[in-house]
Amino acid sequence: MSNQTPVDVLVIGGGNAALCAALMAREAGCSVRLLESSPKNWRGGNSMHTRNLRCMHDEPQDVLVESYSEEEFWQDLLKVTGGQTNEEMARIAIRDSSSCRPWMKKHGVRFQPSLSGALHTARTNAFFMGGGKALINAYFRSAENLGIQIDYNATVFDIEVMDGVFKSATASHLQPDGSTTQETIYAKSCVLACGGFESNIGKLRDAWGQNEWGEWTADNFLIRGTRFNQGTMIDRLKEQGADIIGDPTQAHMVAIDARAPLYDGGICTRIDCVSLGVVVNKFAKRFYDEGEDFWPKRYAIWGRLVALQPGQIAYSITDAKAVGRFMPPVFEGTKANTLEELADLIGLDQNVFMQTMHEYNHACQIGTFNHTVLDDCHTEGIAPVKSHWAMPITQAPFYAYPVKPGITFTYLGLKTDKTAAVYFSDRPSPNLFAAGEIMAGNVLGKGYTAGVGMTIGTAYGRIAGKQAAQFVLSPMQPHLIDSGLAGAMALSPSLEDTLSEES
Repeated sequence: MSNQTPVDVLVIGGGNAALCAALMAREAGCSVRLLESSPKNWRGGNSMHTRNLRCMHDEPQDVLVESYSEEEFWQDLLKVTGGQTNEEMARIAIRDSSSCRPWMKKHGVRFQPSLSGALHTARTNAFFMGGGKALINAYFRSAENLGIQIDYNATVFDIEVMDGVFKSATASHLQPDGSTTQETIYAKSCVLACGGFESNIGKLRDAWGQNEWGEWTADNFLIRGTRFNQGTMIDRLKEQGADIIGDPTQAHMVAIDARAPLYDGGICTRIDCVSLGVVVNKFAKRFYDEGEDFWPKRYAIWGRLVALQPGQIAYSITDAKAVGRFMPPVFEGTKANTLEELADLIGLDQNVFMQTMHEYNHACQIGTFNHTVLDDCHTEGIAPVKSHWAMPITQAPFYAYPVKPGITFTYLGLKTDKTAAVYFSDRPSPNLFAAGEIMAGNVLGKGYTAGVGMTIGTAYGRIAGKQAAQFVLSPMQPHLIDSGLAGAMALSPSLEDTLSEES
């Protein structure tokens, strides 16, 4: 079947970016329909597992202390991406983060100061009261109150685009009795905000292949968030000529507890004690600088580092001095009274492990330990070095936490521009837009820093919704459909500053 009357704006997805787009389009006066592939109790995609939004601000703001300038935010992003980012698009998201919270509050989102144990984020990140689940619930309540049609268990498996112009999407609806129906939905414009392909183990396996030990690397991956992001729309758009951006092996990938579930472990499975000790692989060898920088800036590199190790597993080793200095994980660490006993309990070669620990302890140059600053405690004479917070691991009891790569979202996605328009043969679509993880690779070529995913999703969700609505309402619409030149569209006054040519 198909809808008889085309909706103005169709939004595919049900997370933060999708909801921002739907709310903006509805506020502009358009009829909006949102398709969420999950059942209602699992709605919200990865956004329900989030905690905060990275925010630029020039002075203290309610829950944020001191200041966090545009340039500092940009430099933090530049560092973690190694320059693999679109500066214009990144700066748009950064600027939007300084002004989006009043709009979020209008739709029921509430904020609180940085949580105890979340080091160094009181200045840079605004935390959601009640976490990401509360944010998602607030947005859905607002959407329902505004008359947005919401379909759950609605999986879009096909999309029709002609010469870069969106025509329709076809969805499968799961019925209460377990049967399915299909519907072709016509809309004047569409926003894709349905995530990457991180939930699709087969696609991850193909992307990562086999390593030097003959292992299929992705077989040992865990998915921190939703099981519903299968990458179907990326595949279908690629088949229809959409421009793709990003490396399929790059992702927001964190070292998480190896005992976490395959899906939806969320934030609580993260291991935050890495910078307080050492990390060894299954051969009992260190492989990277644990004290390179503050944890919120470097935690996201560790998933990839572990993914490149044999067996895709590693162990974070600490002693009694670390207790109380990091956010406790869900699962207790393996505890022992001696390092030799610890090695035996976690199945590592005791001789190699003890040699690694002896070399590290001997190399520690003890200064003034202070985990809130880049202190002067470092190592000398070993590789890899530990740049900060290097203290000998000598005080019993000793602890080991097993870690595996935990993928939050993949960076391969759709090429867009500052208007969130999807590109076909290097030309922007007039009525198909993308927001959130499906286009985050434009800003995140690699790496991650805490809260920036929500910054990108909020900024480009709002932009995509506004632009989709403007296409519907613009008197230039017939010309745009004929020419396919979305760039000819005048920008709405409320977004003129955000989408300024100035950088």
